[in-house]
Amino acid sequence: MSLPRIAVDAMGGDEGVQTMISGAALARRRHDKFKFLLVGDEARIKTALDAHPQMRGASEILHCEGVVSGEEQPTRALRRAKTTSMGLAVNAVKTGDAGAAVSAGNTGALMAMSKLALRTMPGIDRPALAALLPSLGDNDVIMLDLGANTECDARNLVQFALMGAAYSRIVTGREEPRVRLLNIGTEELKGTEQLQDAAARLREATGLALSFDGFIEADKINRGSCDVVVTDGFSGNIALKAIEGAARFVTDLLRNAFTSSLRSKIGFLVSRPATELLRHHLDPNNHNGAVFLGLNGVVVKSHGSANPTGVANAVAVAARLLEDDLTQRITADLAALRETRLRSDGDQGEAA
Repeated sequence: MSLPRIAVDAMGGDEGVQTMISGAALARRRHDKFKFLLVGDEARIKTALDAHPQMRGASEILHCEGVVSGEEQPTRALRRAKTTSMGLAVNAVKTGDAGAAVSAGNTGALMAMSKLALRTMPGIDRPALAALLPSLGDNDVIMLDLGANTECDARNLVQFALMGAAYSRIVTGREEPRVRLLNIGTEELKGTEQLQDAAARLREATGLALSFDGFIEADKINRGSCDVVVTDGFSGNIALKAIEGAARFVTDLLRNAFTSSLRSKIGFLVSRPATELLRHHLDPNNHNGAVFLGLNGVVVKSHGSANPTGVANAVAVAARLLEDDLTQRITADLAALRETRLRSDGDQGEAA
């Protein structure tokens, strides 16, 4: 199958052009159908491509000298969208020159540019940032929103649930992903008015391609008991940073323990297969690629510190969403939700 090419913001991220091009090249080696629009300084991109000659026939370079810094305010970045690598990568999706965009740059700027250029889908009030997190289950768990919207009402949360479930069906293959709302307890009476209202709407809805399982607490996110965790961007970002911090704490604790003495070093050699598996499972590069859901186009945010493996995984996420037509899945789910509301309104009218 021939895929639309993927626009890569070659200048974004902490690790520079070499890492972005190496990541795209790794993705290309894994799947030779990938084609790229590499956006950024042409001379630096060509230098990076010298190490990956197989990329030349699969890539076009769009020269651009402007770069969005990690500290730049989104409002200022928006004004420079037509002259920066990030802005031009997103615009390529708008014009159809690319099917998706991947950037490891400033998250706020990328969201602002994506919203302005691509707009939200009909029936979606706000886009949400969703990412894959490791779990003890058979599949990763999708969590959203992770920072795009600090305050959300019940309507937003229901829309996030639909979008997350559509993404989960692509990733997990489940026809009805298990969806839960992040809360301070699992009891039905716990939580804010917005959470209570969103839960009621999801319980009442019929015909949706998801299974709403109520609430989930933060310590259960990675246990494998659900496929999609829905929350507002404020709580979601805090929970994500806590999970990432705990993962780093565990790996650093193990490293310190295994180097504390000769006996510990011998123990490390014996247990190395298990610790390597743990390290691989907790490595954020192996789960890289957050998605802005709810836009009229696919935009994927890579970790700023991602290595080539992480960038390759972000590219693979973008390609998979294109292959499985995520936007069409969300559109169909929104139609089912509207049908549920119409039936509910009709039943209330008859009762009156």
